[in-house]
Amino acid sequence: MADVDSSQEPRRSQREKKQRSHFVSVDSTLLKRKRSDETTDASDNEEGDSPDTGSDHDAADVEDEFDAPKPKQKSPSKPGRKPKGPPPAKKPRVAKKSVAIKAPAKVSAPKPKKTTTKPTTTTRRARQNPAAAAGFDAEKVAQDTKISGDNPLFNAIMNPAAALQSTVEDYLESLSRAPGLSLAELVNCILRTCGCNDTVNGDEVVDYDGVVDALDNFTEGLKKDDSPIYPLTSKLPVFKRFRNSLSEFLERLIASSAELGSLYTSDLMATLQTWVVAMSSSQLRSFRHTATVIALEVETALCDVAAAVEKEAEVVGRQREGERKRKAAANKGKGGTAREKELESKAAEIRERRANLAEFLKEFVDGVFVHRYRDLDPNIRSECVRAMGLWFKKYPAHFLDGAYLRYVGWVLSDAQTQVRLEAVRALALAYDQTAYIGAAALQHFTERFKPRLVEMAVGDTELPVRVAVVQVLQAIDGHGLLEDEQRERLCLLLFDEEARVRKAVGGFVRGVWEECVEERLVGKKPNSRDRQRIQFKALGILLVKWGRALDKAASDVDSEDDENDLGEGPSKRTKLQEVTTLLGSERKGRVPLAVEALWDELEPLRDWDKLLDMLLLDHSAGGEDSSTGGQDSGIGGTGIDEAWRLEESEEAVLLEMLIAVLRKARADVVGAKKGEDESLDSAITRALIKALPRLFVKHQTDDNRMADVLLLPQLMNLDLYLEMRMMTAYANIWEDINKQFLSHSSPVVLTNTVATIRYMMDATSLSNTNSTKIIELEDELATSLRDAIAGRDEIEIASFSEDEVLCLYAICARLGALVGIRDMTAWMEEDEGGKQSSAWDILSALTERGRLGYKEEELMVDRALHVLALHIIWKARNLTAAVDLNSAEQQFQNRLREQRDSLIEKLLEFAVGTQSNTAEGVRRAAFQNLMNLHILFCPAQSMASDGSRLPTASLPLSLDDEVQYRCAGFIQAEIERYADELEFSVPAPAGGSEEDEESDGSQSGDDVNAKQTKGGSGKRRQHGGKDSVARPTSRSQLEKEYAFMGVIATFLRAIRAGVIHFRHSVTILTHYGRLGPAFDMCSKVIVEILREEGMYKDNGAVVVEIVCQALSDSFTLVIEGIVHTEDHTVALAKLLASCLVIRGAQLSIVRKLDGPHIVKIHTTALSWIGKKLVTYESSKNKKARNRAILFFKALLPLLSSVDSRDALTIKAHLDQVIAQGRLEISATAKPWDPYRAYEKRLATAMSKDKGNRPLCSMNQHAHV
Repeated sequence: MADVDSSQEPRRSQREKKQRSHFVSVDSTLLKRKRSDETTDASDNEEGDSPDTGSDHDAADVEDEFDAPKPKQKSPSKPGRKPKGPPPAKKPRVAKKSVAIKAPAKVSAPKPKKTTTKPTTTTRRARQNPAAAAGFDAEKVAQDTKISGDNPLFNAIMNPAAALQSTVEDYLESLSRAPGLSLAELVNCILRTCGCNDTVNGDEVVDYDGVVDALDNFTEGLKKDDSPIYPLTSKLPVFKRFRNSLSEFLERLIASSAELGSLYTSDLMATLQTWVVAMSSSQLRSFRHTATVIALEVETALCDVAAAVEKEAEVVGRQREGERKRKAAANKGKGGTAREKELESKAAEIRERRANLAEFLKEFVDGVFVHRYRDLDPNIRSECVRAMGLWFKKYPAHFLDGAYLRYVGWVLSDAQTQVRLEAVRALALAYDQTAYIGAAALQHFTERFKPRLVEMAVGDTELPVRVAVVQVLQAIDGHGLLEDEQRERLCLLLFDEEARVRKAVGGFVRGVWEECVEERLVGKKPNSRDRQRIQFKALGILLVKWGRALDKAASDVDSEDDENDLGEGPSKRTKLQEVTTLLGSERKGRVPLAVEALWDELEPLRDWDKLLDMLLLDHSAGGEDSSTGGQDSGIGGTGIDEAWRLEESEEAVLLEMLIAVLRKARADVVGAKKGEDESLDSAITRALIKALPRLFVKHQTDDNRMADVLLLPQLMNLDLYLEMRMMTAYANIWEDINKQFLSHSSPVVLTNTVATIRYMMDATSLSNTNSTKIIELEDELATSLRDAIAGRDEIEIASFSEDEVLCLYAICARLGALVGIRDMTAWMEEDEGGKQSSAWDILSALTERGRLGYKEEELMVDRALHVLALHIIWKARNLTAAVDLNSAEQQFQNRLREQRDSLIEKLLEFAVGTQSNTAEGVRRAAFQNLMNLHILFCPAQSMASDGSRLPTASLPLSLDDEVQYRCAGFIQAEIERYADELEFSVPAPAGGSEEDEESDGSQSGDDVNAKQTKGGSGKRRQHGGKDSVARPTSRSQLEKEYAFMGVIATFLRAIRAGVIHFRHSVTILTHYGRLGPAFDMCSKVIVEILREEGMYKDNGAVVVEIVCQALSDSFTLVIEGIVHTEDHTVALAKLLASCLVIRGAQLSIVRKLDGPHIVKIHTTALSWIGKKLVTYESSKNKKARNRAILFFKALLPLLSSVDSRDALTIKAHLDQVIAQGRLEISATAKPWDPYRAYEKRLATAMSKDKGNRPLCSMNQHAHV
């Protein structure tokens, strides 16, 4: 007993310290008894101050340090533990004088404080005060949680004010005095942690053969409770800190027991392992989860102890080697010295402890981790993987081995996001152990799993996982373990759509860039200027290379994009050029995204002035290495060093990068120190004043680069021209811009030019020059337009050469761009007193050529119609709301009406006419302009929000029913055309819907789940191009979707404005779920319209008609095999169900469509499908009949708001339809399952209590 007491001595001083911290839970008589033990407090005080790094101590310190854990008392239990350490080893402790007598042994004690529970440890010890302790009521907690409060260890863990170190020390002392009862107390604590109130006694706890039976009895009792509470998952506030407290308790228990030797000499580990391993295999989740967590936490604490023992072994090994060398130097005999014998004894004792620890570690891994890392519960799986990551960090010498790494690799394909994320984080901790990167196990693991890691970085659907994987791959690449192809795939993430991914890959890209720079510096001795230019050159090389890789990937998806370089103006003659014109000058391409991601990684990016200087050089003329001569600006005869000479593609990329860098620099100084933003703007402006003329001259022949140059004036403070008295230079900039506007027809160039013109027009201090130059530009446009048609009398039918058509298109495109930002109504109607044809007349004549249907004139007519429509819109702004008009106002109104009606007539003929041979692009443009003009002059939109009359009310415009039906037909044709294109771009499905559903449902297993469900929702693309999940991937497909959605959105706006009756919305609803999420958003807007019309405007009958028509048309696509699954119709039904009822809090029905209308929907749909079923039955077409039965799936969601009386009516009609059709419905046949489900739902609705019917119906609200 004395030996046991003495083994507790090292903690005495700490316990006295806790007394000074006002912790009063320890019995004072116990303290008095402990103070009378043999060991002095002086050694303890010194021990408490000793540092953690025992390996740095001198030989004498280390020699004495390991006498501490030597005292081991034989335990009556634990029969398998032979090596106990001889009792005589305890004797020297009495004579110990060293102040650092136990430092190495204590290395394991402070270690756990470095884990995630460190804050808890510090806070918990600081909060020891009677007031805090009094605030914890164990009885009240027991009542609230229904967990017995009879276990002091569990109460200590629950108590936020408890000092867990004192609890652990008291427990270990009781363990030495009464092992059976103490072990029972620990196991009972674990049972309470599982939410179990059963108890084991001192005999039962060590009856290892009866553990399984005892646990079976415990779990049988808990199974009777439907929702047992256990702390690890409970949301009760009292358990908020439980997990951290449990972790801290277990860490301190293992560390302190190792320090005192009881970890090796007592039955603590044997008992803990026996019970926890058995509990971890329980079918009850509370037992399985809790036991797994406890086992993992104990294993983590053991890793700290084992790592400390490894350090001790290293130190003793060095001491023994040093002693042998000293002995050899002194030429002593073969007999070992006392020092050698002592070190040998210490080494043997350490080997014994290492063997024990290795056994402990293996037991928990084999007994718990190996089985639970693949548990059905994803929380348990993530706990296991997270713990493995901690083991990699704490004890890499043991766990960074293929036998353990493989488990993490296997769960990289887990279906659950959290598990995959923990696996990646575990690998991050593994690769942080740089000393072990070269180990064969880690090398083999990397080779095996790096393709999977790259795949996750590129394609995982969860953003946190992708970001974490990128960081792991960056660590792998830091050791040169990635292939070139894999590195390039990662670098392409610099252009990823997710900003966090782009930011995460920035560090990886920096490493690749640095390698490229070093390659170009080989054999060079550049000065600082040339080094920086080489850095820019390297960045340009990489951006061009990665851009081409992306282009190649896109061309593999769509070959039409193979030769289309972004922004290549005239070389791209397609009908979808309008897409580019609408993107705006503020668009962000690849390079700006790269600049944002690399801004904090690459310092040269901030040196915009050096980049500008480099771009001003003429790189087309190569020269010898003359990088050391000339001026920094490279002006005048300075040679171009081949090390940094730019290719044309690289120069284009760096020019785009310059704009992005300038924008980023300006954005960063917003809100900075006063005057800093003005200083930067001034510096940029002064530099660009000198550079712009040269850039215009240098890049005037290249559309792509000129589009970027035209953006630069928008980054300048134009008022500086006036302050610096450089008005001539400002006028020259205007001339350069006008010149580019009149010489280019690229949509990108025109868009950027008009944006710059608008920016310059806003500079009021320069208004005189602005007015002069814009008038000159308008005159040049008028002259070019008249010259283009000079000498032709009948423009409508005249013959134009291909060059003339291109010229006219360019003029119309320029006019469309300029009219979009400037009121040019006077210019459009200027005819110089009848001497010249006005622009309106010329453009009107050109639009008449749309009737001819010439494909090559499609873009020209499109742009001309656009200009004319904009002219009407601009002119309408000058209308007056007054009723009494003077002669001038009346004349203006009549002229506008005349122009508008003539244009409307053309648009009607082109869009929905029956005699016109209009080209597809012209038809689309005419429809959109027609809808826009009708929306502007719609009678329903003639009143302002304040009730005043709008000026457009004087010129109302409406569409008759026939034209509306034609417009709906045009939309139907557009939808069918786009659906055919979408289906053509995606492989067709392999089989029918039923077969596909069977195959999908039968798939299982980790691999299948990982590949198909890790996207979060788990929904997969099932049926080729008709599925809404199939998204456009190539530029051509995106352009087609953009143009298509432009038409659909215009039609939708016309419905909302009242131009088109909302009954024509059936055309859009029919195709819900087929054409992508953007199209589906339009359907959701229509549902809002139907809800308002049906419930607030008493148009329920029309809503019924629309709902029935939409459902039948949608399912007709299924019946006819156009769509291969009924999922789209079911999704439409769920969407339409929301327009039948408005729900409030807790899904209560606030308002709903009148009952007869809901009944009408069902009876109409049942009659329709009944006729289909009868037809297929009579023709013996079972396949079509089975497909038609699926329609009942779509009717199910529409029953959500049906009351019992209405359900009875619907059921009667259903029976009538079945009887009249003489349909035989099998009670067991699987194809009739949808019908039986519908019938069952009706029966449920009929059984509802009539008193629970909704309070608000249409009739009631009508009376209100």
